[in-house]
Amino acid sequence: MELLEPFARLLDDAVSPATIRALEQGASWEPAWAAIAQSGFCDALVPEAHGGAGLVFGEIEALVRALGARAVPLPVAETMLARALLGEAGMAAPEGPIVLAATLAQPVCGALVASHALIDTGDRLVLAALRDMAPAPIGVHHALSARLGATPQGPELPRPAHGLRPLAAAMRALLIAGAAERLTEMAAAYAETRVQFGKPIARQQALQQMLAVMAEDMVAARLAAQLGASRGLAVPRALAAVAKLTTSAAAPRLAASAHAVHGAIGVSEDHDLQLLTRRLHEWRLADGSEGYWAGVLGAMRLGDPDGTVDWVRRSIFA
Repeated sequence: MELLEPFARLLDDAVSPATIRALEQGASWEPAWAAIAQSGFCDALVPEAHGGAGLVFGEIEALVRALGARAVPLPVAETMLARALLGEAGMAAPEGPIVLAATLAQPVCGALVASHALIDTGDRLVLAALRDMAPAPIGVHHALSARLGATPQGPELPRPAHGLRPLAAAMRALLIAGAAERLTEMAAAYAETRVQFGKPIARQQALQQMLAVMAEDMVAARLAAQLGASRGLAVPRALAAVAKLTTSAAAPRLAASAHAVHGAIGVSEDHDLQLLTRRLHEWRLADGSEGYWAGVLGAMRLGDPDGTVDWVRRSIFA
């Protein structure tokens, strides 16, 4: 993808690991966001008639995975989707970052480093200023999620048929897939350079098996996430379920294996591994965990009288 290389360079400059650590410690998000906003990437999905690039969701999946691979805590992908929905409704988007809130019953990822939230109230979408939503930190170490405690007030736009959650889940699956790729690369590189008893630990059969399973999870996560983004912004619930169930289920295995390979150094504040694994666990729960989406997928299957193969062919791969 031609856009990937300049986008990756932008992220490496604007949201480096040092910047991420500063954001987690309370630094202002505005300088990093200004660099991203000025690039124009946040309008990638906005229709051309409204000043955007007019791309579809599946065409930016590599960009979203790049965000995940760098553990970017700013809601860049969320803002891309929110601006697209606002553009389709003929509404102007605010300047700052926008988080997606599929429900107010759970913490909202990135709400402490955003200016607005696009909130699904159950019958409409509301674009609300976060300063009016009483965002409260969730108390998890360096987490930038927050609970929103006020009634949403602001411009309204039509709600998708199944709400905001399928789209948010498909986006979150791509972030997890990107983090999975980076974790696997980091674990393999460390195993090749870490010498124990006179030889790299990558030569140990147990480590080779662990890295092989990580690679399997990484590929499965990427394929499932790409499937979730393949139908544009109107993400079918079945595809959202497959994408988020697969990636969320793989997330704890990937994080545990990466830390097992790195040992004690991986949990230190100075090492970048924990930036990825902490975000991975956060994304795993956001917009429905694997348990939630397994229930959705199971209910859809049981509600159909056809055989499983025909149902999968029609509902997932049609």
